[in-house]
Amino acid sequence: MNNPTAPSQVNPHDGEYLALLRHIKEHGAKKEDRTGTGTLSVFGYQMQFDLQKGFPLLTTKKVFMNSIIHELLWFIAGRTDLKYLAERNVHIWDEWPYKAYLKKNNMPVPASSSEEWKTGLKQFIERILQDEEFSKEYGDLGPIYGYQWRHWKTPDGKKIDQLKDVVNQIKKNPDSRRLIVSAWNPADIEEMAIAGLPPCHCLFQFYVANGRLSCQLYQRSCDSFLGVPFNIASYSLLTIMIAQVCGLKPGEFVWTGGDTHLYVNHLEQVDEQLSREPRPAPSLKINPDVTDLFQFTFEDITVENYDPHPAIKAPIAV
Repeated sequence: MNNPTAPSQVNPHDGEYLALLRHIKEHGAKKEDRTGTGTLSVFGYQMQFDLQKGFPLLTTKKVFMNSIIHELLWFIAGRTDLKYLAERNVHIWDEWPYKAYLKKNNMPVPASSSEEWKTGLKQFIERILQDEEFSKEYGDLGPIYGYQWRHWKTPDGKKIDQLKDVVNQIKKNPDSRRLIVSAWNPADIEEMAIAGLPPCHCLFQFYVANGRLSCQLYQRSCDSFLGVPFNIASYSLLTIMIAQVCGLKPGEFVWTGGDTHLYVNHLEQVDEQLSREPRPAPSLKINPDVTDLFQFTFEDITVENYDPHPAIKAPIAV
């Protein structure tokens, strides 16, 4: 296995992220939101992660890398079916299609913290797994990330494979300033919102210099406690995978946030995380024999020396 990110005894990654949490707590404005939960929010924030200094998987709380890998491979494959994730015991997308299913059938929508919600959600996922017709009707999340990355529709009915194109451009024209993939397709936003969500991490750009590949992500809406740690690890992994297939070394992952917020029912959990000392960054190994981005499998990706503090549970705002 290739080792693009060596372990780091001095972990800069948690510190970069914890500074974000402190910044929102100190400077965030109180805002209402779509979910009715309420947030502390700032507009515009940037973090930089040097991928040569260990893999930026947080150590101040456990982040579930298996889910990140499966979801990223799902995006890369251009898939939008919930069944793929459920079969792999990945449940980070379950709540939105379940809520859409209840609304479509004029059924009451329980509070997401209630036992009624949890029981109904479990039954919904079991039907997704067992009933092919039900899965097709209620388990397709619409033209979300993977669809836009691989199948962007043009006005004349053609489709653009943005991800394939950007990999080819990195190989052929690494100094291009057009190494961009967008998931924000205004024509599809309403359809995306039916069973999934309009893209939160909506545009990313690659940059090649001195034999290293860097990536900057723009994220329009940032659930800083639950979502952002996943996004950091996911796009760092994508950068490392693309660097390998393009014959480059990983450079930096730059995360840029728009509406960057903490939900008010996450503040106690944030305090718990801020009280913890970062541990050494883990390392990432990927199979060096894979030279095609679209041929990576789950078994080709391994995180080593990951010794985080325990996970911190928090309710998801649906």
